[in-house]
Amino acid sequence: MSHENYIPVPAPDRRPRRLRSTPAMRELVAETALRPADLILPMFIADGLSEAREISSMPGVHQHSTDSLLRTAHEALEAGIRCIDVFGVPRDEDKDADGSESWNPEGVLNKALGALRQEFGDDLLIMADTCLDEFTDHGHCGVLSTDRFGNIIVDNDATLPLYQKMAVAQARAGAHIVSPSGKMDGEVLAIRDALDAEGFQDVAIMAYSSKYASAFFGPFREAVGSSLQGDRRTYQQDPANARESLMEVQLDIDEGADFVMVKPAMPYLDVLAEVAKMSPVPVAAYQVSGEYAMLQAAGRNGWVDLDAVMMESLIGIKRAGADQILTYFAIEAARKLRG
Repeated sequence: MSHENYIPVPAPDRRPRRLRSTPAMRELVAETALRPADLILPMFIADGLSEAREISSMPGVHQHSTDSLLRTAHEALEAGIRCIDVFGVPRDEDKDADGSESWNPEGVLNKALGALRQEFGDDLLIMADTCLDEFTDHGHCGVLSTDRFGNIIVDNDATLPLYQKMAVAQARAGAHIVSPSGKMDGEVLAIRDALDAEGFQDVAIMAYSSKYASAFFGPFREAVGSSLQGDRRTYQQDPANARESLMEVQLDIDEGADFVMVKPAMPYLDVLAEVAKMSPVPVAAYQVSGEYAMLQAAGRNGWVDLDAVMMESLIGIKRAGADQILTYFAIEAARKLRG
């Protein structure tokens, strides 16, 4: 074939392709690095269990007994994970309108925190979920009252002293970090004041600063045995809003948060990126139960390569700006990262 009529084409810039040419080259120039220590494993401790019980909507995730909680925490530490986040699942008969089991030293969550701290000392950071929703018989994150029109509402200001009691009980049990997730206005400042007054100045606060009223939380309701009827749209954020998140984050930073969080992660990567740009404190993102369940379902049906999408999703969250990632994939991902 004659080439005499071809128009000469300038040679393209081949730098991008040269930098993708081999696995070693791709690793050398990777802009984002994910480490096992970046991952935080959420865990559930359920009252009355003698062994772990799998959560049907979250394959591979369990409600734990004390023994299985400790065993799995050891697996996490051996994989290179340095922090776990513990949620309590009390018996239904122990729930009440105020969630008082949450500050009971003999309650399921506080006993588990004590067992973990005794087992691991400072080798593994123990974070506690600081929210009433698992412990209230109505399933809301705060106490209920009525407004001037007779409507039932979550009473923000009446809830703050209860969060203080819960956080102090968790610190006393052994938590390194308390993690207020209820989205009450002023909760970080109230908790910081209470911790400091009780001599727990060394206990950090990871605030759920940007937490959306998300449908992706669905499987979590099963995981914690939620009693919720209705929704939390009056105190969690509207998925339509982004600027609101920046205001919420700034408020929590001003109140003394040591970390801030964006939750969920993947549907809100734009928010995460903006928060990461403006925050002077570490920024966490939570890959929530619905995100995990969707990837698991697609993987188990053979629609996607589960290991590949797991790692791609996590590197995407990290690339968007997360310093820490809470994920139910933490152990599996950490093991892959370590080879």
